[in-house]
Amino acid sequence: MMMLWSSIAMGTINRTAGGLKRLSAINHIASQNSFNLILRFVALAVIDAFALWFVIRLTQDKNLPLAALIAATTVGINAFYLHPRMGPFRWFSPGLALMILMVLYPTLFTVYVAFTNWGTGNLLSKTQVIEQLESRLYAPEGSQSYQWTGFVNEAGEYKLWLISDDGSEAFLARPGEALIPAAEAHVGELDADGVPLSIEGFERIERNQVIRHISALGELTFGDEGRAVQVTNTTSAAELRPKFTYDAARDVIVDLETGKEFTPIDGTFTADDGEQLSPGFFVPVGFRNFNRLINSAALRGAFSQVFVWTFVHAIGAVFLQFVVGLGLALLLNDAQLPGMRYWRTLILIPYAVPTFISMIIWRGMFVPGQGIISTTLTDIFGSSPAWFGDGTWAKIGILIVQMWIGFPYMMLISLGALQSIPSDIYEAAKVDGANAIQRFFRMTLPLLLITLGPLLIASFAFNFNNFNIIRIYNQGGPPIAGAPIPTGQTDILISYTFRVAFSDGGSDFGFASTITIVIFIVVALVTLFNFRFTRAWEEAGENV
Repeated sequence: MMMLWSSIAMGTINRTAGGLKRLSAINHIASQNSFNLILRFVALAVIDAFALWFVIRLTQDKNLPLAALIAATTVGINAFYLHPRMGPFRWFSPGLALMILMVLYPTLFTVYVAFTNWGTGNLLSKTQVIEQLESRLYAPEGSQSYQWTGFVNEAGEYKLWLISDDGSEAFLARPGEALIPAAEAHVGELDADGVPLSIEGFERIERNQVIRHISALGELTFGDEGRAVQVTNTTSAAELRPKFTYDAARDVIVDLETGKEFTPIDGTFTADDGEQLSPGFFVPVGFRNFNRLINSAALRGAFSQVFVWTFVHAIGAVFLQFVVGLGLALLLNDAQLPGMRYWRTLILIPYAVPTFISMIIWRGMFVPGQGIISTTLTDIFGSSPAWFGDGTWAKIGILIVQMWIGFPYMMLISLGALQSIPSDIYEAAKVDGANAIQRFFRMTLPLLLITLGPLLIASFAFNFNNFNIIRIYNQGGPPIAGAPIPTGQTDILISYTFRVAFSDGGSDFGFASTITIVIFIVVALVTLFNFRFTRAWEEAGENV
């Protein structure tokens, strides 16, 4: 009986202990979940606060499309993290948000800009241009001018003591208030020039301190609407009036000095006699930029040269890199080659050097009279090619540098692809009487292209837009004579776009965006075309 009760007691104790362990585990999981939930809410609160601040700033700057996109992205992130059924979306929501903001929006904005006249002279919105024009002032005929002395207090507020040029009048001026005649100003003792030594609560700005305050003073209007005075330089001030006003009902800018009216035409306020006000504002212009690219004879000539060279450069670079890389891979794939591992390591060294450093080194070696390549060729042949001054030799130099930079990568991937090809098929081909050349072109190359085809396409796309080599080697030079936009003989589309957008002669973002769209379409079409060839290579590989 005692044994029975002892067994029952022990079972009860074990069950109780097990229950306590399970309860402890449940409490631990619950506390862990609570901590994760709190951490999630804190992270979302920080993201939401930053996004809200960003949206408010963008709204104030009237950048409503980007503000709406950021707001929608933030709402989506909150939904992913708060809705239980959207849990899987949490893991790629950061990448999705970055893709929307860093890829999708810039792409859509570029397309929009391509259909506008956004560029030098038309960089602002219409509202901003109107605000600028209405802030301009002029001195009416017969208006009074003054010599001024400034006073400033600890809060950064200013007063001016104005003395007319003929010395007959003096006033105390404050922003937004009527001028106070000297007799009513109650400023205390004056110096020999008739300027107060001090004003209560304000410190006099001495002449050696004027430069420090001139910018702030120039933004203020002293006096009231009946008699407004502005500082014009470090010693003088004048009664000025608004020069322009905007008539919203008729959508015209009126020159209050001459009475002339300016109507907005293609983003510029223009008078009937052809006079234009600057700056202008950006407006949609339809397909004008595309029409300019296609129908302008001068632009078409330079652009066609750039377009052709872009393809030659991309295809030539990939071809040279692949040929040299594959040739070395075939040599290093021989297990009987002495020191094979050391040769592989040595050949990969150019791949380990940052590309821009390699570009600069090669550029230095091509420098006439100083570079080792130029001096060596001069010593042997008596002269050296104009690697930078002649368009043809500059292009050859770029392709040589491209080959050096890219062949280690091509060798590496080709070597891996070669080692994946079964040796049995070569033995069978030898039995059938195929020689080395036949085995390479009918077996090795088709099988390699199946594996390397996508990588070659990616290399083509990269070199198609390889801005760095063009910029570092010769900045696109030498120049094309007579080009309406400064254009170099070695410019490719992306560097040509850079010139259009950021050249010293002015920026034309609308036209640059048009060229960017052309680049996108060309790369997309070439990629699709090459993928079709990849399928053909796969079919050929199945028949090997």
